[in-house]
Amino acid sequence: MRRWGWSAGAALAVVLSAAPAAGQMPSADEDAVLQVVQDLFDGMREKDEGLLRGVWHPEARLQTAGVDGQGAPRLASTPVDGFVQGVLSSEAHLDEVTFDEVVRIDGRLATAWVPYNLFVNGAFQHCGVDALQLILTGDGWKIFQLTDTRTRDGCDPERRGP
Repeated sequence: MRRWGWSAGAALAVVLSAAPAAGQMPSADEDAVLQVVQDLFDGMREKDEGLLRGVWHPEARLQTAGVDGQGAPRLASTPVDGFVQGVLSSEAHLDEVTFDEVVRIDGRLATAWVPYNLFVNGAFQHCGVDALQLILTGDGWKIFQLTDTRTRDGCDPERRGP
């Protein structure tokens, strides 16, 4: 006895049509969002102030979700300008390598989930995830929120790309 009035075939067709095809190519908007993410990390690697400043919305926030010295949850904020100045003034070579990026877009809002490994002067520092929120502006996609995690547990320091 059917309860919902749908045949199994109709229900399966709805489920399959909503699922992305394996190997589906990213859309132009997804590519544009990922380019902003890449520009941020290229700006860090190259200490390029134009790239570093150009990705941010004027009201952007930059935060780290982690734990304090006693293991209690902690959310630490860094002003975007402080982050940019810190990168530019550092003598260290920063190389944030990303992989397995996932982008979701709804209209002018995008979310990018970006696992990463951070290398400082070629040495593995930590891994984590950058969770970015972007808005589509007249000047393209801009990051208005970036929250990252940082850990050394469960990392694969050999992972340097897709």
